Amino acid sequence: MQFKNIVGHESIKERLVNTINTNRISHAQLFIGPEGSGSLALAVAYAQFLNCENKLENDSCGQCSSCRKYEKLIHPDLHFSYPFFAKGSTDVATTYIEEWRNAFLSNPYLSLNAWRENLSGDNKQANINIAEAHDIIKKLSLKAFEAEYKVLIMWLPEYLEKEGNALLKLIEEPPEKTLFLLVSENQDRILNTIISRTQLVKINKFSLDEIKNYLIDEKNIDSARANEIAFIAEGNMQEALNLIQDEVHQHFDLLIRWLRFIVNDSGLSIIHICENEISKLGRENQKNFIFYSINIMRQIVLENQGLSSMVYLQNPELDFVQRFSKLFTLEQLEVAIDELEKTHYSVERNANPKILFLDLSLQLVLLFKYNTFPQGTQYI
Repeated sequence: MQFKNIVGHESIKERLVNTINTNRISHAQLFIGPEGSGSLALAVAYAQFLNCENKLENDSCGQCSSCRKYEKLIHPDLHFSYPFFAKGSTDVATTYIEEWRNAFLSNPYLSLNAWRENLSGDNKQANINIAEAHDIIKKLSLKAFEAEYKVLIMWLPEYLEKEGNALLKLIEEPPEKTLFLLVSENQDRILNTIISRTQLVKINKFSLDEIKNYLIDEKNIDSARANEIAFIAEGNMQEALNLIQDEVHQHFDLLIRWLRFIVNDSGLSIIHICENEISKLGRENQKNFIFYSINIMRQIVLENQGLSSMVYLQNPELDFVQRFSKLFTLEQLEVAIDELEKTHYSVERNANPKILFLDLSLQLVLLFKYNTFPQGTQYI
């Protein structure tokens, strides 16, 4: 992976190159960027540039022995760690290395959900287990095979949880010429003891124009459709790629049926859809469903406020947004978004899904059917 093949982030690329050219390489760095921002690709490009045998001024050469191996993710001194769905207590990241290579090489803007599909993770929760932490210690205790630096790229260290404590000493005092690159989407979920031992590299989401131009140039999407997708994706390249494949989002049908039951106060139907459909999605898909619902609600707010030119959706989603926006006030829609965000937070913390989504549904019934706001709601 070369810097030139990654969309945008020119200032970050310049900064990363400069640390190597001036020999000011921090042995442990934390790349923090939202999903689909290309932070993982930047980490791989940085490692490739570091070990390139014929460095160019601002990028790796892409032709030397080291670069050719990096391009295929088969360099013996390049190691990866990432969340996986362990089938046994002895499973480690290298157990799934072929799937990992295929997933990243086909999509360097990889998201956890896309990675899940490559592993057939179904509804399991991803994790980086203690066996993986011990395997990392073992691998990095060995001498470099052929490169100047051994590099470990850990994607989503927030899934380490308490297992990360086993790596603290290694991160703080690594063997000579060993580089840790941690790539995170949520700094708040990383162990503070790990954050304090790393140098932060903050990466912003992509701009609308960056995603739009990428879709036009690389995916041959027409300009109008590329603009719509870029707007909906909100800086997330993975979401933009998903939207190319799905003209209508997979959660759309579930959302409109759920909201129809809520607006009509259909009690038995609400209980049925919460217990037999939404709660059975699995936690990761439940989070995706809520996130999608929040995005649709935000589009409804724009339509409600007369900002139709900023609503980049196609039928039938557009038709639904236009009709729904006429039924409720801005205050009701804002409270609905707030309730959805609270539910997303609770799902992440393993709340009981049947109780959680039924409670959310009843709160929305009071809000949309009877115009009753949850206690404690305040407006500026």
